Amino acid sequence: MMEALVTALAGGCAGMSVDIALFPLDTVKTRLQSEAGFIRAGGFRGIYSGLPSVVMGSFPTAGFFFCAYEGVKVLGDEYLQQVWDPVLHMTAASVGETTACLVRVPVEVVKQRAQATQFSSSEILRETLRTEGMRGLYRGYMSTLIREIPFSFIQFPLWEFFKKTWSSHQDHPVDPWQSSICGATAGCIAAGATTPLDVAKTRIMLAETGSALSSGSIMFALKSVYRENGMNGLFAGVVPRMLWITIGGAIFLGVYDKAKTVLSSNLIDPG
Repeated sequence: MMEALVTALAGGCAGMSVDIALFPLDTVKTRLQSEAGFIRAGGFRGIYSGLPSVVMGSFPTAGFFFCAYEGVKVLGDEYLQQVWDPVLHMTAASVGETTACLVRVPVEVVKQRAQATQFSSSEILRETLRTEGMRGLYRGYMSTLIREIPFSFIQFPLWEFFKKTWSSHQDHPVDPWQSSICGATAGCIAAGATTPLDVAKTRIMLAETGSALSSGSIMFALKSVYRENGMNGLFAGVVPRMLWITIGGAIFLGVYDKAKTVLSSNLIDPG
């Protein structure tokens, strides 16, 4: 029980750290991907629009993710041989993302609408509930999962592989700063590969209620973006996304490992 608490707290600290530190980059990426275009979506004005929703949601989102991720890893270690490590990490990441998205998606909906308009997070939340109900807050849930699961399929097995390789090379477990470098590299690769899915998810969340895009079809969104802007449209915002996730991966996974070490030594083994 105490280990689960440590995992949740460490994950929450990691999520808060990266989301607050890199929020302006995320805003730029969202506006680049907006159907309205970067300037009409706000340009560089109000670069912290939507931050309150992230502050409220990032801690539980990351906490849920790592509890599920580490839980599946522990269960899998009992039944799977070491050769199946990549499959175990992919499965753990998928379960983690599915759980975390229960919190992440409403936060993303409010955050991205605030980033692409000039309304506050509270105004966006009230208007969404008034016009669309709870269903509106979960618009894009499947498109988010379809983005996050392939991303995690790439990032987390790479992160674990890089850490394992580095640990083997130096004959002792990696330090938190080394884990952060592994996380940055893994995140950069995963971010570039999954940008079209991120564009589709953004378009769905920002679409007007009742429009074809608001139905949540990831394939329809991808086809629409490609028809309008070709490959450039599918990779809109790829540079800030890769930059955000490269730096974010370093902070997120580095802070997670460091916080888990500190919390474990104080809560589980204080002696």
